[in-house]
Amino acid sequence: MGGLYVAVAASLWLAWVVSWYAAAFWRHQPVLEEPGRRYRPQVALAVAGFMLAFGVAPWFRDPLWSTGPVLGWSMLAVCTAGLAFTWWARLHMGPLWHGGVSRTEQHRIVDTGPFAIVRHPIYTGMITSVVAVALLQGRILALIGAVLFALGFILKARVEERFLEAALPGYAEYRKRVRMIVPFVI
Repeated sequence: MGGLYVAVAASLWLAWVVSWYAAAFWRHQPVLEEPGRRYRPQVALAVAGFMLAFGVAPWFRDPLWSTGPVLGWSMLAVCTAGLAFTWWARLHMGPLWHGGVSRTEQHRIVDTGPFAIVRHPIYTGMITSVVAVALLQGRILALIGAVLFALGFILKARVEERFLEAALPGYAEYRKRVRMIVPFVI
């Protein structure tokens, strides 16, 4: 039964990826960018974690627990909520969004909506969703994958933090007011 929930979660992620890339055309062009080599290792770590969370690895396939309807449906709800949170942030940021680490000519600090809750709500939503998938899998490698995914985006967020603090006046004050990934924690 757990496989059904994971398949539904995979479908949610596929729809998210397709819609996310389609929306990538709705953005301002960057005027200042951090070189990709500064955050590529972090993204690679997140991708490896994502693959493990979805059970791509052929070893350690035995689950630590079974996924019944309560866990299955609740984790699908958490997965959906995480992906919806990313879209709320993306829509709230509008054309200021960029997939890399950059600043546009019109760039400003967005500190309302989801950005009043955490500084990197897109990462928060993706991490939440991947943790839900790992819990659906119930496998040790899926849980390790969720940790790697989270670590990759936390480290990438730190690269962004240094860049934004140098590029945007007032970002240091924003950092003091709002947590980076997890409200009230990180």
